[in-house]
Amino acid sequence: MALIVHKYGGTSMGSTERIRLVAKRVAKWARAGHQMVVVPSAMSGETNRLLGLAKELAPSKLTDAYQRELDMLASTGEQVSVALLAIALQGEGMESVSYAGWQVPILTNSAHTKARIESIDDQKVRVDLAAGKVVIVTGFQGVDEAGNITTLGRGGSDTSAVAVAAAMKASECLIYTDVDGIYTTDPRVVPEARRLQTVGFEEMLEMASMGSKVLQIRSVEFAGKYKVPLRVLSSFTPWDIDLEIEAKSGTLITFEEDENMEQAIVSGIAFNRDEAKVSVLGVPDTPGIAYQILGAVADANIEVDVIIQNVSKDGKTDFSFTVHRNDFAKTVDLLKEKVLPKLGATEIIGDAKICKVSIVGIGMRSHVGVACKMFRCLSEEGINIQMISTSEIKTSVVIDEKYMELAVRALHKAFELDQPAA
Repeated sequence: MALIVHKYGGTSMGSTERIRLVAKRVAKWARAGHQMVVVPSAMSGETNRLLGLAKELAPSKLTDAYQRELDMLASTGEQVSVALLAIALQGEGMESVSYAGWQVPILTNSAHTKARIESIDDQKVRVDLAAGKVVIVTGFQGVDEAGNITTLGRGGSDTSAVAVAAAMKASECLIYTDVDGIYTTDPRVVPEARRLQTVGFEEMLEMASMGSKVLQIRSVEFAGKYKVPLRVLSSFTPWDIDLEIEAKSGTLITFEEDENMEQAIVSGIAFNRDEAKVSVLGVPDTPGIAYQILGAVADANIEVDVIIQNVSKDGKTDFSFTVHRNDFAKTVDLLKEKVLPKLGATEIIGDAKICKVSIVGIGMRSHVGVACKMFRCLSEEGINIQMISTSEIKTSVVIDEKYMELAVRALHKAFELDQPAA
């Protein structure tokens, strides 16, 4: 008897009929003898609806208390989902029980709207599983030491599911979504994109960090840290599909490179249009300048991505970095208030109409000239590169947002990702 965690996204939970189909699928797995823990998202569109209501009432000056109440509000979407799924499972003749994150409890830090999981007490869940119940736990949320409900940020239900699977040493965590696996790139941009049977953990981590929306990056980090077997598959296949076939469908995220894995030089093209570039011009070229700029940004709980510092001229330099587009205005205001006067910078400018495009692949480790091929491809399309970031298995460029789809299509073709794996 295996302990299996299922995670279902908002689209999969988007209506009572879809919830009923999820219940039938989960019941099938439970009747096959598996212990089942299910982590569903809020119904599609519900979190946006709730946060939209908050924005209508939001005070002009947003305080920490406001962030706390946003978590109280947003967490209710998942509570609706778990209760409805428990009811649907009971309608299928399966004993089930639902829990909010604070009831488990899933303990987090106190960073409201961006909390991080610190520990999970699985005792209550194990007792219910031993009694033959399906346990349904809210994704996206937890509770801090003071008893405040916290949320993990957008996509946090993936993180919740993998964290629960890690804590309970589950045999596998299955992420059910509206796509049938991990593709070489987004099929909506490149119709020729190909589904991967397997993808390495490192590649998946890079794809998630570079903008692939299939899995949230923190869920991939959890899976890697605790070696949680992870599979991405579609919830829109028939619920009564043969269990053995279903258990091998989608894309498996692997932790060991073996001879059966697809060993293309580049495995996928990721992109992210949710970024913005901030540049601090004319700062003194002295030791500690990067810390003085980025330290203030980090203290405001703003994540920084690509960073570049220009060559010094007359003792001055320019310093540029990217942040999430939602943090763009906050970052610029923060720098103008705290950094510009202190460092004597000439100017702070920004650009919210940029995007990041990345090539990712374990095969890049053993092949030279991959980045050069990428740059040549973009040059031939007349696309100017503003910033470059590299790691052992990826190369990312920041370009004008209007060229994003052209760049993705051109790179996908240049690296022959539309061709079946050898």
